[in-house]
Parts: sequence; C-alpha cells; structure tokens
Amino acid sequence: GPVEQAKRHLLVLGAGLHPFPNSLFAVGLSGHSGLPASCGERFCGRGSRCVLVGETGQRECRCLAACRPSYLPVCGSDGRFYENHCELHRAACLRGKKIAIVHSKDCFLKGDRCTMASYARLKNVLLVLQTRRQPLREGGGRQDPPSQKRLLVESLFKDLDTDGNGHLSGSELAQHALQEQGPDEDPRGCSPADLLRFDDYNSDGSLTLRELYTAFQVVQLSLAPEDRVSVTTVTVGLSTVLTCAIRGDLRPPIVWKRNGLTLNFLDLEDINDFGEDESLYITKVTTVHMGNYTCHAAGHEQLFQTHVLQVNVPPVIRVYPESQAQEPGVAASLQCHAEGIPVPRITWLKNGMDVSSQMSKQLSLLANGSELHISSVRYEDTGAYTCIARNEVGVDEDISSLFVEDSARKTRLSVGNMFYVFSDDGIVVIHPVDCEIRRRLKPTEKIFMSSEEICPRRGGDTTQPCQWASAVNVRNRYIYVAQPALSRVLVVDIQAQKVLQSIGVDPLPAKLSYDKSHDQVWVLSWGDVHKSHPSLQVITEVSSGRGQHLIRTPFAGVDDFFIPPTNLIINHVRFGFILNRSEPALHKVDLETLAPLKTIALRRHGCAPRAMAHTHRGGYFFIQCRRDGAAPAARQLLVDGVTDSVVGPNGDVAGTPHVSPDGRFVVSAAADSARLHVQEVTVRGEIRTLLRLAVSPGVADVAFQRSPAEAGGYQAYAALQAGPGLLRLELPAGRSRLLGKPARPRGGPRSIVRDSGLFGQHLLAAARESLVLVDGRRNAPRCEVRGVKGGTTAVWVGEV
Repeated sequence: GPVEQAKRHLLVLGAGLHPFPNSLFAVGLSGHSGLPASCGERFCGRGSRCVLVGETGQRECRCLAACRPSYLPVCGSDGRFYENHCELHRAACLRGKKIAIVHSKDCFLKGDRCTMASYARLKNVLLVLQTRRQPLREGGGRQDPPSQKRLLVESLFKDLDTDGNGHLSGSELAQHALQEQGPDEDPRGCSPADLLRFDDYNSDGSLTLRELYTAFQVVQLSLAPEDRVSVTTVTVGLSTVLTCAIRGDLRPPIVWKRNGLTLNFLDLEDINDFGEDESLYITKVTTVHMGNYTCHAAGHEQLFQTHVLQVNVPPVIRVYPESQAQEPGVAASLQCHAEGIPVPRITWLKNGMDVSSQMSKQLSLLANGSELHISSVRYEDTGAYTCIARNEVGVDEDISSLFVEDSARKTRLSVGNMFYVFSDDGIVVIHPVDCEIRRRLKPTEKIFMSSEEICPRRGGDTTQPCQWASAVNVRNRYIYVAQPALSRVLVVDIQAQKVLQSIGVDPLPAKLSYDKSHDQVWVLSWGDVHKSHPSLQVITEVSSGRGQHLIRTPFAGVDDFFIPPTNLIINHVRFGFILNRSEPALHKVDLETLAPLKTIALRRHGCAPRAMAHTHRGGYFFIQCRRDGAAPAARQLLVDGVTDSVVGPNGDVAGTPHVSPDGRFVVSAAADSARLHVQEVTVRGEIRTLLRLAVSPGVADVAFQRSPAEAGGYQAYAALQAGPGLLRLELPAGRSRLLGKPARPRGGPRSIVRDSGLFGQHLLAAARESLVLVDGRRNAPRCEVRGVKGGTTAVWVGEV
C-alpha cells in the first residue's frame, strides 16, 4: 500500500540518498514534462499543457486532465502526500497556487493523516456545504431525513461530475474546493479526493452515483402499499418461509420480530435459519407459531412489513357413546365433538347414507349438527352412525353404533360418568343425571394394599374428619388424591371403587397435577404449616396403578408449578414451569428429564408470579402476578412461548387466568377482585376483549362446557367466592346470567365448580356445606345434594 511504499522511501532518505532521479526533471513524461511547455509566445507552467481551443482557434494553457499512473511519491509544501510529481503540479494548477516539493520525513508519515474519523467529518462538511450551495427544492423540507440526504448526495454528484459522464475522476474530485467552510468545519487532513481512496469499491479509478450513495450511507427503502400486510396460511406440521418485501439500494440487514421481540439472535429450535435472502424459515409449524411477525431494515424501524401467520388444523373428532343398546320407544343421542381450524363442518351418515334428508320430529340434529337425537327409537334405527368432520385442510370420521333390542343388553353397574367428591365423611360418588349418591367410601374403610383406614382416628378422638387437598383423574382408571395431614397420596381404583394403596410423600402435600404426556403425577408439599420447607416430588407410571416410583426433583423454594394441558389438537406437552417463592421469574423445566432448561426473568416487570395459564393458539402464557399489600390486583403479564420472552402487560386484565379446553377463550377473575375479563384468541393468534363484568363477591373458580347451540362455542361457569351461586357466560356471544343466589361468606375452603368432561352436560358446584348440580343445557340448577360437608375436592370420571 502507499504507506508501506512511503516507508521504504524513508529508508532511502535515512541513507542520505535522493529518491528521485535527476533524469525525471530533464526528460519528464510525454506531454507531462516537468519543464515549461511552449504555447505561442508564452510557456505553460508545470501541471498544465497547451491546447487548441476549437471555438477561438487560439492556444491556451489548461490544467492536465490526468497524469500517467506511477508511484514515485513526493511531498508538497501544502502538507499533502502525492503519488508523483505530475500529480503535485496538476494539483497546484487546479488550485491556482504554488506548491513546492518538500524533502521531509514528516510528510511521508502524514500520508495517512486522513483517518476514518476525519474522513467521516469530511463527508459531513461536504453535505453541509452542499446544503448552502443548493438548498432543497420546494417541499423537500417536508421529506424524511433519508430522502433529504439522498437529494443532497445526488446534487453533490452532479456538481462534481463536471464532464457529465456519470463517473467522478480523481481530477474532478480534486477540483472541488472547500473555501466556504467555516472555522469549525475543518476536515482535518482529508480532501474530496479521499472519496476515491476510501469508497472506490470496484477499484476502477472513478466513483459512480451508487458508490457515492454507499460512501454517504444513503439508504432509500421502499415497500409497496399492497405488501404492508401479508397473510400466510399454512397447515400444521408443514414448513413455511416468510420473505421481507422491503426493497432498496444498500438495504441494511433485515430484522425479524414476533410480538415486538427480535428473533435474529435467538437460538430457537424451530426458527433457526434466515437464509441468504434474509427470509424467516419456520420448520414444522404448530399452532403456537400463529400470530404477527414484522420485518424491517436495521436502523429503519419506521418502515416495516407485517406478516400474519395463520395456522390451519385438520379436524380431530370424538364420538359418544361408541356403542349403545336401547329398547324401542326410548330416546337416544349420539354426540360428535370436532376440533380444528377453521371450525369443522359436521355431517352424519347412517350405514353410509346421508341422514340430512331424513330429518323429522323423530330424528333431529342439535347443537349445530354435533348431536344426532332420536326421540323414540325403533328397530330400523339400529345401525352404524358415522360422524364426518371437514374443513379446508382435512377430514376425520368416527362411528357411533346404536342397537335397538326388545331387551337391551344390561351392563354391570356403571362406575363412570360420575362426580367423585372427597368430603369430611370420606369419598362420595354422585350420579348427575339421577341426582343421587351411588357409592360412599367411609373413613373407616380399609386401604386394599395396607389395611390402613382411609381416614384413621388420632389418639382418643371419637371422630376424625377426612382432610383432602387436591385430586386428579388418571385416564379414567385411577384417582390420585392428597391427604395433607397424613403426608400421603391415596390411589383410588375407579373400576373396583376402592382405595388401592397409599404413597408416602413429603409433609403437607397441597397440590397434585397429572402430566398425561409422561404419565406422571407431580406433588407439591409445603413441609409445614408455614410453608417454610416446600418440595416437589413426581410419581411415575401412575396409570399402571401399582409399582410406581417416587422421584424427588432438584427444585427448592417451590411455591407453585404449572403443566400446560393437552387437548384433541395438542396431545403432547414437553415443558412445565416452576414458580419459586417470591422470586420474580419463571423456571422452564423438561418434563421428561426433570431438568431445568432456562429462567424467564420478570424482575423488570415487577412481577412475582402467582399463577399461570396457557393457550396453544399463538403459544401465549398468561401470568398472574402477586398483589402488593393492599394494592388492587396486579395486572397480568403475557409471555411468548415461542421465544420464552415477556411480551408485556395483558392490557388492563388482572386476576387468575382460566383457558377453555380448545385454547380459544380466556376468563380472568379472582376472589379478591371485583372485575371479570373475558378474552378471545383468534385463529390469527390475536388477543381481543369479549367481555368485562363487575362481580361481587369475587370469583373462586371457573369451569368450561361446550356450547349446546354453537359449534366451537363454550359456556364458562364462574363459582362466586361466597358460593354456591354460579355466573354463566355464553362465549363468544358474551351474554351472562346468574344461576342461583350467592350465599353469605362463611369462611373456610373456597367454592369450586367442576365440569363433566367433553360430552357432559352437568356441573358440580361445591361450597363448605353443600353440593349443587347444574344442568348446563337447560342453564338451571338441577338439584342439591345434602349431607356432604367439606366437599371442595372433586373430580369428574368419564365413561369407563
């Protein structure tokens, strides 16, 4: 480079030798001689030559347009470094002032005195001077700064390009004077000629307008109006590519965001390749990926494109019952539940023939086609009834068989389709249709595998009420229920309707949760009444009923935990979350290995998590934060499950979140809050408000039941804190109605409400001293079961 060659000449100077041969001055270069050239009666000075002017026919001295390329460096008295004598003399001619040759080491060391910082300053000075020379055209002041800068650079290029050939040569740049600069606008050792030195990217000895754009970092981006919002629809399980439509010269790198969170530098399992065209690649799309993605050029966030990713899901259906036998003259119903995106359309076939043409008072379709009702069955109604669900991306079907016989086959006593309620007086099994107690397991009954009592007496006590904390249904085979005072978990065999065994756990087990994906029950224990020694244990292989293993997890200080639920669409869950006592963070856990994976910090949002819920639509987690003293309920936070990052507050929503089984509706309420919020997550992953209600007293629990009238709709039932009144909400319509009257608060355990599964129509509302069964289809209380106290732990057991 020039500096290295200059250093070599310094070595020559150091040896006392002159680096320039005398023959150069005597002979010079053809047309570029260092000696004066004759031009009529006068001589042309060095750096110029005599030319014939065509218009006048006269000879004139003109500055050389260019010198022959050679590198024989020389220093000028102006302090600049020149590649040869010709360039020095030509510069003197162009500037109209004398530049003498200086033989000094310092000059060579100043060959690189135009540093990058000085060069940046030079470009700023050039733009300032250009603004003074040629103010922006009318209306230019209203343009955005990038457009104004582009106009200035175009104007500067036009002024510099004196011959109009679209290329700036070294001589054209050298002619550009900076006389107008102010005292504070000194380019500090740089000149316009340095543009060629730093920004001639193709090294052709000239600059084009595009190279000048690059030199001044002019970025002019464009986005067609029709491309501002792009909707992409993809079927679950496939891959998709989102390509940014922002165009323009010198476009900086593209930045992709989801919910305002930058994706480019995250190590994501399913969004991990941006490609050469800087597109966003999503592999194996699921419903959690639906939502809005934006792209913009780095440093130009004001111009962005929105990509709406809509994920379609083929139908998945279940029929009920799979088979039934009825006697002539009785009513029979066949139900079909379908989930998918968009909402599937349901049709029925009987023995392969469409039943829609056979509709009558005898045969009718209810609940938007999801139920086939026969008011009085006849022998000819016997057959295989096929439910078919279709949407734009797929079809699914299943068969429900009906047999009509004079003496219908009687099965042995059913133990399914019941509520199992754990009360002070043992275990009560309630049939919701008949509204009666079918079975009682008293406290004195023995545990099958140990001969211990279900609720043993202590010391000389004549009575010992049972204490229950939490219960879970394991595949309609077993119920696991916690007994805090006895530091154990009982396993109830549903088919045998007996307590099979007890599993000793850490003191005061308070919460159980069933991880269906890995067939394990998580047990949270407090250790003591002050919750000072909490622990988390896991019981594995729980659907086997025996031979389970109890594993102690490595998590300390656990205040709560959360395992996202499964449904027809989401049948496997990989991760759970740990909520530590008073710590503003969520800890993500691998449910299979029980290993911690990462921590999601919530400190800057001032949120110590108290409870959470999840929807697979858009992958959102709704986080309830702890209330600070007497302050009103803290607002919820939204966490993006794709990036494991906090999106921000969930609007002004507060309270405990409850999500419908299909992930579509979110009901947020709390016992200490006077407001109830209902939100909907759309098929595009957008969260919108459906309903806001004032509730007094607060809400203790929420349950969901499929709408009997609208496909894809739900009814939400909120148990009021004082119980046993229920508030019913029709979703998505938003209508509300109070069923029963709330009682006065009595203290003690809170009220609960339990639904009766995918095809159930009844709900159980339980308070301290009463059980109320509600008919969800008729939207009215059905009956009250007396004599059941403390029944605030209950589960529904479906068809067995």
